[in-house]
Amino acid sequence: MAEGDTPAAPTAPIIVKKVTIAGGDGHHGGAWKVAYADFVTAMMAFFLLLWLLGATEENQRKGIADYFTPTLVKMRQKGAGADGMLGGSSITDVDQYPNAAGQTGTQTITIPRGASGGPMEGGGRGEAEAIQKKIMEIRDEIQKKLSEEKNLARLARQVRVMRAPEGIRIDLVDDADFSMFALGTTILTSDARKLLEALGETLAEGPTPLILRGHTDSIPYRSGVVANNWSLSAGRAEATRQELIRNGIFGNRFSRIEGVADREPLIASNPEDPRNRRISLLLLEDAGRGGRRVTRIVDETIPEQ
Repeated sequence: MAEGDTPAAPTAPIIVKKVTIAGGDGHHGGAWKVAYADFVTAMMAFFLLLWLLGATEENQRKGIADYFTPTLVKMRQKGAGADGMLGGSSITDVDQYPNAAGQTGTQTITIPRGASGGPMEGGGRGEAEAIQKKIMEIRDEIQKKLSEEKNLARLARQVRVMRAPEGIRIDLVDDADFSMFALGTTILTSDARKLLEALGETLAEGPTPLILRGHTDSIPYRSGVVANNWSLSAGRAEATRQELIRNGIFGNRFSRIEGVADREPLIASNPEDPRNRRISLLLLEDAGRGGRRVTRIVDETIPEQ
């Protein structure tokens, strides 16, 4: 450096500062909205399920379950609203179901009400209350007739009266201490005859069509016996029909009798339970649901056995 020169100032370093913004409460997309909507939808479906369970009967719940069963699609491919995959049929097309209304799309929606189930199609709360009142009247009348004899009052517990989709169903149920028929036969026991006598006197006055159905448990016949539960259940239904006719019910009120063997158990968890052996009597509320209203003109006579 020459004498008298001023020294140069040092060069300042260049500093690059990177600022990263993390966190914050700003808007960062709508993914949470999708998750929240899914949660609300699931909760709504859950509460709807709870409401249906509390507001319907067992038969109504079975009907709802059958409606959503995938296997029914194959059975109803040519019914209303479906003619095969993408067949183009409308839900208002004429259906092939065995009901009186030709158009599925014109049928009313049934809203279940109360713990005993909702009214039938097109009905209201008054109809449901009237049916429930009728059920109580039938139950009380049968119990009253049985209580007239001290040794028969215990049979009242074998009678179950309930609401069914087609009308009112009366079940006469076996248990460990009571049997409607002698083991493996269609011969009514003496207690069963007394029970059917009370039932016949209770139902003799009405013109309502009736359906009888026989049920058995799943215990098979012993080897070597040429018989089965199908014929046994049908034979017991017929024996019951004859006994009811002898006790005042006109024969032309019976629309049909059925034997379903062990295919519709009352105690599904134990097909061999004696309570699965029963006779079901259905009082049809609507003649179009499987029967017709009858006029008492003539009757068949069945001799005493």
